[in-house]
Amino acid sequence: MLYCSKGHENPAASKFCLHCGEKLDTGVQQSIQPGMSLGERYLVVRQIGQGGFGRTYLAEDVNRFRELCVIKEFSPQVQTAYVLQKAEELFQREATVLYKLQHPQIPRFRELFRSNLGGKEYLFIVQDYVEGETYRSLLDARLMQGMRFSEAEVKELLQQILPVLDYIHSMGVIHRDISPDNLILRNPSYQGGTQGGLPVLIDFGGVKQVAATVASQYYQPGGNISSSPATLLGKIGYAPPEQMQTGIVEPHSDLYALAVTVLVLLTGKQPQELIDNYNLTWQWRREVNLSPNFGQILDRMLAPSPSERYQSAKQVMLALNSPINNPATQFPSTEFPPTQLPPQPEKTSATVAVSPPNSPTQPRETQTVNNTPINYSSPTQGWTPGKIAVALLITVGVVGAGVWGVNNLIGSSDRSNGGLTTTPTASPTPTNNQPTDPLANYSPEERARKERLQNRRQQLGIDFNFYVNLVNQVFWDRNPSARGRSLSNGPEDEALRAKWDETAAEVLEKLSPLSSDSRSKLGTFTAAERDRWKIAVNNINVGSRSLYDLGDAAFFRRFPEQRGKNFVDQPIGQVWHGFVNDKLNAILAGSAFKKLAFESGTTSTKAGGILKPGDGRVFIANLAKGQRLELRLDANNKVLLSAYSPSGSQRFLEDSTQRNLSLILPEDGFYEFVIASSGSTDLGYTLNISATDPVAPTPTPTPTPTPTSTTAPTETPTLAPSPTLTPTPTVTATPTSIPTP
Repeated sequence: MLYCSKGHENPAASKFCLHCGEKLDTGVQQSIQPGMSLGERYLVVRQIGQGGFGRTYLAEDVNRFRELCVIKEFSPQVQTAYVLQKAEELFQREATVLYKLQHPQIPRFRELFRSNLGGKEYLFIVQDYVEGETYRSLLDARLMQGMRFSEAEVKELLQQILPVLDYIHSMGVIHRDISPDNLILRNPSYQGGTQGGLPVLIDFGGVKQVAATVASQYYQPGGNISSSPATLLGKIGYAPPEQMQTGIVEPHSDLYALAVTVLVLLTGKQPQELIDNYNLTWQWRREVNLSPNFGQILDRMLAPSPSERYQSAKQVMLALNSPINNPATQFPSTEFPPTQLPPQPEKTSATVAVSPPNSPTQPRETQTVNNTPINYSSPTQGWTPGKIAVALLITVGVVGAGVWGVNNLIGSSDRSNGGLTTTPTASPTPTNNQPTDPLANYSPEERARKERLQNRRQQLGIDFNFYVNLVNQVFWDRNPSARGRSLSNGPEDEALRAKWDETAAEVLEKLSPLSSDSRSKLGTFTAAERDRWKIAVNNINVGSRSLYDLGDAAFFRRFPEQRGKNFVDQPIGQVWHGFVNDKLNAILAGSAFKKLAFESGTTSTKAGGILKPGDGRVFIANLAKGQRLELRLDANNKVLLSAYSPSGSQRFLEDSTQRNLSLILPEDGFYEFVIASSGSTDLGYTLNISATDPVAPTPTPTPTPTPTSTTAPTETPTLAPSPTLTPTPTVTATPTSIPTP
């Protein structure tokens, strides 16, 4: 496999990344592969990044209950004893600094170790793994939907990350490389305390500075130190001019890069697109309108002269928290400035509005959005920093499905234990034509319908916020005309509200086959979970592709309209994860998995049974290279067949209606055979497998002269060589929704 600098996986022959289009360096062969053990402790799961000085890997720490961690490699191009010694000394010095940083929003440094792989020396730095998404990924997802970050969101991001900068600066550490790629929004389900949903600062530039120093000063034959200056580090456009020109960094250097990061999130533009090429000044105001005071704060952080900038993170925090920057002092309680609303291309009513942010400290059944949807690019995202839009949330008497808006009612938000909670505010005095109860206009039938939905959802144990997100997606897909309008609580939209409730009831029934464990996890599944699944099935010689085949069958049985769509990062993708999670448990328990064995003296075996709709089985057989495999499936055409090589490099059949397969096996190991039902009734099947060793062609015997006889001569038949069987052509099916690592 080949990987781009962002860690995307591509086939070995790829010249460009299939995910982002980056040109791939096909001349460099990756020596560290998934499944390899490093330092006799860390089991490599997959590559997750690549930079100028080495690759980054996700790994399991087998000495800490297989806890996930991140390993960064550095391998000097020149492998002399002097270079290696200097590199290790410098890395050890930097590691000492990283070890001193103890902050919940900074990945904990674990260790530095050296290892020889294939005759080449590597240095590795091990840190905690942060489960979440980078702000670059979050922004890219929003841009695909025509959205960007709002002023309120980036203000909240600043409030959450400036204390981290203040801490590292007080320790004498400058990050040097702040950008959307190096800020991760930790998943709200984080179990490490109250830090779920907060941004985490990763990839400190000190490590890169060490690598650059080694590269520039110690790559001379014989150990002679080069007189060339150390390589200057920092992302072009993000780092201030003096950092890129001289390498000098101060706390205000990080503040400059943070301000650029904020502008990129607000505009969706690259830094180079926000600078006037003629006079080299920032021209961000042509892209976004901000409140005057916040704009002045960003301008000062971006001042070309270092002396004109804020000199500390505390100064920026004081400016942000000054009364003049407090929205509550600038706007009436029944209004909200447009720049502080979540960015969205559409306005939708509360019925089909996306739910309030998912915070464990928030009441779920009584929150609403003031006729404004909050769109999330990913169901696992939870809180995006700065969701000050929760100031739009209020507590109202919501019963059942949907989030119902009430005009001119807003709540206020406060911070608590690292998360956000909503505090109800007094609503304006109601008028005769504006009832305080949003359900007052509903008929008794509609009220009863919503109560049934509420009871059913609670019975299934499905998170309220995820439930609304999911129903919204399905409803919008079925009723695209509803995207451009708001649904009122009045009789004019009663029919559309009934459709929403009908969709909700249908969705709940489709989720009911999931186990209680999977239903409770909907909205929290991540790529890290898929990595764990892969390791779990690999331990019993099953590939993740076979696991996904079973998950696909169960998922598409209930949501056939999603076939062929890229749904993984959508709310509906969480449902797919739920079905895969259940199939994983079925495989590990043996109810959906069987290892086929050949009885002594035999070359064939078979398995059979009944498949329920959407059900499937995985079979494996340990076969040898050069054997001839003959496979036959006796089943209805609604039973799909897949066959994979042990390494996963070859897909002989995938989701195929072909019933026979004949070929010479290309490698040793456990071959996988998957059957899955796409039918609507119970279907029987019998899988027959034979594997025979190659047989040499039978020679034609030399005819023996027949003695003269008075009887009729006996004819001796001539034996023809055995016919050569041609392998059945490979059938390629539509790729599954998740690329298999």
